[in-house]
Amino acid sequence: MSWTCHLDETDVQEYVGRVLGTGYTVADVTKMHGGAQKVVYKIHCRNGFACVLYVWDLTKNYFQEEIANERVHERSFGGHSFETNNRWLRNHGISTPALYDLHTGQDRYPFDYALVECIEGQKAEAYFKDPDQRVRDEVLERIGSMIERMHANHRQGYGKPDQSGNPRERCHLVQLENAKEQLSYIVLHNGSIRKNHDRLLAVLHELESRIDSRKRYGFIHGELGPDHVLVTDRLEPYLIDIEGAQFFDIEHEHTFLELRFGKHYRYFQQNGLDPNRMLFYRLHHYISLTSGGLKLLHRGFPDQVFASNLADYHARNTLRFMEEWQLDN
Repeated sequence: MSWTCHLDETDVQEYVGRVLGTGYTVADVTKMHGGAQKVVYKIHCRNGFACVLYVWDLTKNYFQEEIANERVHERSFGGHSFETNNRWLRNHGISTPALYDLHTGQDRYPFDYALVECIEGQKAEAYFKDPDQRVRDEVLERIGSMIERMHANHRQGYGKPDQSGNPRERCHLVQLENAKEQLSYIVLHNGSIRKNHDRLLAVLHELESRIDSRKRYGFIHGELGPDHVLVTDRLEPYLIDIEGAQFFDIEHEHTFLELRFGKHYRYFQQNGLDPNRMLFYRLHHYISLTSGGLKLLHRGFPDQVFASNLADYHARNTLRFMEEWQLDN
């Protein structure tokens, strides 16, 4: 058996046996695509069972600096955030892979790791071009229903479900500061954004000034693209990469869904969304994704073409949004 894993072979076998039982003998471990935030392995057992090992190794994270500077309510990395959100989602009937065990002791290894249910299926984007329209409708309608149920859970303070709620009423101010920080990074590497920095800041502040106070926040995933939904052969959707979920403005989620699902966003449209928040968060996402793409590009993300295209595409979106908004206002 070829071995490639954060944990050595003996430790993986001991961990699986302790959590699942002595009848579960590890046959192989394969590395899966875990994105920019964690490393993911699939564990195959000799009895045919499979599960997933999540490893939150900060040294392998492409946003180490940002994580180190996160405030408590913004934390979107590590075993605790995963455990808290996993419990909340499953307790509220939102499908996400079951957590079998979480190890946070960091006694032998300097990182959190967890054993998680393996959901066999495809990412939602695989169904965008399904030749059967009924299948496409079924998948996207089920995802839409799941999102609506999740967003329908409200509380007065924003933040993680295990926190009492942040006392600041205007949670979008967190994203205003984030957009300004991301712009300061972008201007070091993109001449077009650099030339328009002051104009972009003015638009951001103007959009923010139009947002009214709110004391009602829905539960959102926080980064809900089609790659963060697994769909089983029974067309059942499961949310993954849930560490960033929290109570927040649901417009933050809807503008991201609109961006990532494109024409398929029609399955998720909802009445009563605040148009001023929608405008603000659209621009925030464009800026954030431009910066994110650049950071992946500069920090050695394996798919450099993807990182470059992400940064270029959203830089153009940022400038286009600014021009169109100023023409309309």
